[in-house]
Amino acid sequence: MSKLVFFLGPAASGKTSLAKALAACRSGALLDMDTLLRPAAETVMTLIGHDPNDRDSPEYKKHCRDLGYRITMDAALDNLSVGLDTYVIGPFTKELEDPLWLETELVRCAGSHEIKVKAVYVYLPGEEHYRRRLIERGSVLDAWKLQNWEHFRPSLGRRQIKWKLPADSILYLDNSGPLDAEKVAQLKRFVDR
Repeated sequence: MSKLVFFLGPAASGKTSLAKALAACRSGALLDMDTLLRPAAETVMTLIGHDPNDRDSPEYKKHCRDLGYRITMDAALDNLSVGLDTYVIGPFTKELEDPLWLETELVRCAGSHEIKVKAVYVYLPGEEHYRRRLIERGSVLDAWKLQNWEHFRPSLGRRQIKWKLPADSILYLDNSGPLDAEKVAQLKRFVDR
């Protein structure tokens, strides 16, 4: 049985760091939506006359957002169809609200085997924690977020996963502390149960 593990949550919550720490202990595909979409997003944003590093403006959301999710999920489904465990990283903000989204995606998987889905929602205790992390990581992809904080900050609110998953397949993880061995062990236990 292949495992599909989602790392969900707001920007700067630590989704990618956690996913990489877990994937380093296991074999499987690691798919970060930011990485997969970046070349296309830079091209699209440049062609429409906007900042190629923008990942949050209304223009980005209109022209690139759904493309990123499609690219990421197509890659995930391909890996799952050949039996690989797959770790997917992205906010999935709109998708979390749709109870049928996950089922609809899994139907598209061409594999004949079962897929065990786990979802880790990564969050920080408050917007000051997110702002600090965004500043500390110094990514050009965060410039719009910081320059438009009042517009961006509502996206930091903690969300509920509405997908039809058993309760023990969802983990809400406060990632305010350091990434240590205990946190990775907690993730391993969660994915393995």
